[in-house]
Amino acid sequence: MADLVAGVDSSTQSCKVTVRDAATGAVVREGRASHPDGTSVDPRHWWDALGSAIADAGGFDDVAAVAIAGQQHGMVALDADGRVVRDALLWNDVRSADAAAQMVEELGREAWVARTGLVPVASFTGTKLRWLRDAEPDNAARVAAVALPHDWLSWRLRGYGPADESPLGPDLDALATDGSDASGTGYWDPVRREYDAELFEQALGRASRVAGVGTPDADLVVVPRVVAPDEAMGTLASDVELPGGAVARAGLVVGPGLGDNAGAALGLGLGPGDVAVSLGTSGTVFGVTDTEVTDQSGTVAGFADGTGSRLPIVTTLNAARVLEVIGGLLAVDHGELGELALQAPAGSDGLVLVPYFVGERTPNRPDATASLLGMTPQTTDRAHLARAAVEGMLCALADGLAAVEDTGVTVDRLLLIGGAARNEAVRAVAAQVFGRDVSIPEPGEYVAAGAARQAAWVLGGTLPSWEVAATVVPADPHPEVLEQYRAAAR
Repeated sequence: MADLVAGVDSSTQSCKVTVRDAATGAVVREGRASHPDGTSVDPRHWWDALGSAIADAGGFDDVAAVAIAGQQHGMVALDADGRVVRDALLWNDVRSADAAAQMVEELGREAWVARTGLVPVASFTGTKLRWLRDAEPDNAARVAAVALPHDWLSWRLRGYGPADESPLGPDLDALATDGSDASGTGYWDPVRREYDAELFEQALGRASRVAGVGTPDADLVVVPRVVAPDEAMGTLASDVELPGGAVARAGLVVGPGLGDNAGAALGLGLGPGDVAVSLGTSGTVFGVTDTEVTDQSGTVAGFADGTGSRLPIVTTLNAARVLEVIGGLLAVDHGELGELALQAPAGSDGLVLVPYFVGERTPNRPDATASLLGMTPQTTDRAHLARAAVEGMLCALADGLAAVEDTGVTVDRLLLIGGAARNEAVRAVAAQVFGRDVSIPEPGEYVAAGAARQAAWVLGGTLPSWEVAATVVPADPHPEVLEQYRAAAR
């Protein structure tokens, strides 16, 4: 009987679970559960959704190993009893924008890039800790440990948590994470692969220690131990009951997990020369490289990937969200919006949507709003507006791709993933905006797939090769589309 492994994608919107054959990656069964909306969420909802998604996937009774991938940057602050101090601030919560600006001013962009590979913006965990220090000092004083969403879920799955809710209790020294997620905190160095204790203290105003290292001290805040990509966080010594009736059985191996974009890269099998554009609610451009990545502008963050290499990444707050907003205005779904968009010409006759509906992370404009320019009697109709929405979403990410290339990353193959990539208009316009062949992998939950592939790696000792089928949309360059967008977005 083949070994089965499971991968979890605990994203902003939902929790997805995939159970796969460890050798081939073939999907055996899947499950999912929803998360609540908002930029500030009680992590208990993630734990409840994990249990429900595992149950929906038929349980883990026959699963040998699991790994959890999760949305990056979310601040999960725990007290000494293992309880969540306050709702977790998610990556898309921009209340820490002023804190980010202060931190950049204190140290300077060059120092931040040299020490962490990034320049602080509101998304990163460290800026949220600074906000907590300044806005909620009583809560900041209660913090005994700081974890990220996938760290906390893995810790709970392994049996830890508040004493009255978990078999192993609040052992904060059992907290662990991986390099890809740690590199999104703003206080971990992806080159040395070590925490920068000074930067953590600059953020929260309190000193830290790494879980399992040194003597426990109530004055020191615990940060999760960073484990190797093929190292198990642990193996369950006894059954762990999850919400919704699911049970994680004794003997289940729990892998280190990873950040969501690193999970997608692993699920897609990305290597040097591959760059992916992901069209979820937010948008990302990321690639894999073996060389150090630096960008003094802060546009490209030099994260770690899930294998020990680097994952340069650009993130926007507005991607498929743009299609949702304009589709709602036009009272059409994504498919109908795409059909309308293809009725207008490339460039939408000069109509340009700059889609900063919820501010923007790249460029760093947290207080920005969206703008529609070039309205004339000819362009102010449903088709032109639909086309402008698709082009605006993709042009913002084309700027991200250019920034990644400017760091020296080679783009031999461009992949388009995410829910919006299934739209025929999005595919066609992508080949125009990016001006190159666009590879479209078959639809799938690639973050969860990457987590499952990591679980198979931990279980078997070798990273398996799982085939990913794809179709290619040939390049159809229309440089004028990006040129007019850049003029409008200045």
